[in-house]
Amino acid sequence: MTQPDDLIDALEPVVQVFRDLGIRHFIGGSIASSFHGATRSTMDVDVVCDLTESQVVRFVSRFNADFYISQTAVENAVRNKSCFNLIHLPTAFKVDVFVSRGRPFDKDSMRRATQEKIGTKKTLEVPIATAEDSIVSKLEWYRLTEETSERQW
Repeated sequence: MTQPDDLIDALEPVVQVFRDLGIRHFIGGSIASSFHGATRSTMDVDVVCDLTESQVVRFVSRFNADFYISQTAVENAVRNKSCFNLIHLPTAFKVDVFVSRGRPFDKDSMRRATQEKIGTKKTLEVPIATAEDSIVSKLEWYRLTEETSERQW
């Protein structure tokens, strides 16, 4: 199985849970950058979402034995507006989920994300951050790491 196939195998059930529960979300990070033309190798996918405390138990319960997920980590991320991860065990692919901080930029990024088909066969349609929002997010991350992050470039 190729990495793009691993991405789809890991991401599709996650996106389905977000959709089924009505949780707004979009794909950012390296996947969004690659989609917009700046191809980057990655072993994870970044998802930004509007997950709330009242949705945590239902959200966690929707993942089957193919995923590692910690309810405590999800609860902490929602409470602190930070992140948690899911690991798709068959592929070891990691999905990093960032809970939106609710800032105007976060809300605008969610609104501006566009539905796009990804994967080698273009079978999975997901909301993808715009190129502009991806750049601003990278610059923000660089600033938060005191302008020392080699990983972001």
